[in-house]
Amino acid sequence: MNLPNLNRRGFFKLAGLGLAGLAASSVSKVAMAAIPEIVSAEAANTQAPLHPNTGRPYNPVVTLNGWSLPWRMNKGVKEFHLVAESVVREIAPGMKANLWGYNGQSPGPTIEVVEGDRVRIYVTNRLPEKTSVHWHGQRLPNGMDGVSGLSQPPIEPGKTFMYEFEAKRPGTFMYHPHADEMLQMAMGMMGSWVTHPKNPKFMPVDRDFIFLLNAYDIDPGSYTPKVNTMLDFNLWTWNSRAFPGIDPIVVRKNDRVRIRVGNLTMTNHPIHLHGHEFEVTGTDGGWVPASARWPEVTTDVAVGQMRAVEFIANEPGDWALHCHKSHHTMNAMGHNVPTLIGVKQNDLIKKIGDLVPDYMPMGETGMSEMTDMAEMMEMPLPVNTLPMMAGKDQFGAIEMGGMFTTVKVREGLARNDYKDPGFYKHPKGTVAHEVENDLPPVSRAMPSTKEEGVEMTVRKPNGHVGH
Repeated sequence: MNLPNLNRRGFFKLAGLGLAGLAASSVSKVAMAAIPEIVSAEAANTQAPLHPNTGRPYNPVVTLNGWSLPWRMNKGVKEFHLVAESVVREIAPGMKANLWGYNGQSPGPTIEVVEGDRVRIYVTNRLPEKTSVHWHGQRLPNGMDGVSGLSQPPIEPGKTFMYEFEAKRPGTFMYHPHADEMLQMAMGMMGSWVTHPKNPKFMPVDRDFIFLLNAYDIDPGSYTPKVNTMLDFNLWTWNSRAFPGIDPIVVRKNDRVRIRVGNLTMTNHPIHLHGHEFEVTGTDGGWVPASARWPEVTTDVAVGQMRAVEFIANEPGDWALHCHKSHHTMNAMGHNVPTLIGVKQNDLIKKIGDLVPDYMPMGETGMSEMTDMAEMMEMPLPVNTLPMMAGKDQFGAIEMGGMFTTVKVREGLARNDYKDPGFYKHPKGTVAHEVENDLPPVSRAMPSTKEEGVEMTVRKPNGHVGH
């Protein structure tokens, strides 16, 4: 994982960009002359946490395959600049998508503030249509809520709006459009927001991660999502990345770890962690009192919800973290592919192959054979798509995709070391392994038909024995 430092503090006036000044609240000519610099990121890997060097102190989050947006302090107000624009996002190595997002990426950068901060966000629209930004879960003046037509005029293309409000309560939130919402969110427009507690010692953790659940419907060979899809998405992603493109969550042994998850797909997702128990400690409504928590290994995150879970990483290893809907851990799914388990296709291969040279029979013994075929380069893929199951580790193919990553628990990591530590070195005798099979051949307990020469005795419901 490359961890470049995005903690830049230089700003310049956006002279010459031709941005007219409209605002959710009025933007004066003086304010428009000094809009914060646009900071963008194009890399699809996890960036270093943004430690504050102005404003109130806080313990920063790490955005999975993302980054946090720098700010400037202006007379006690924390100022940010979001730019809604077309972006190219790498979903995983081998596939890119034409999306819409903010500041060069989808999702946009995480915004981190502190409880009680006065926050000012400039939003510049470089999309071909109008937009707005809704600050999901925030307590704020109605005119700053970001619902186009209801609480504000839309942000027309080429215009810049200003939102300003106090971050009144700590917690985990999101931002997304409330203008042509279905299309714009289907194109990737969303981002995370964290309001840290005023007291940095409140509910402290050693490592704090955040990501959003989102989904796309992109035909193999194409680059732009289909925006009218309701449920049958073929790419289930975390922060617009699919496994094996999702970075691991790297923690030290015995760290207290918090993982914040927000759901902006069109269905719920049961998020499951292997090897540890966790507690749900926060929602988008606030922190959960200690007396109301209970241990879990899976928590369901419904549409439009945020969940924060915490656990002690006391079991070394590479532990799976994934959505427990099985079809959400696969890539580029074909929803109309027939089930061919047990169907012999040998006699069809040549006939179909004469018509379709790249035809490859699959599914006779299950779907994992697809992984082997792809690995042997026997099954060509269309351009710009992903194999349904991918990713390799020290023991071979993982046969997972979509909403899947690993939590890598290691001893001896430095406090701010988030680099991938590589394969886990299992202590001797702790890996499941093959044993010699000395069992006798399997035989049926009873014949299935009378034609096999044995008369079956059955017990009828009334207790009588019959034939």
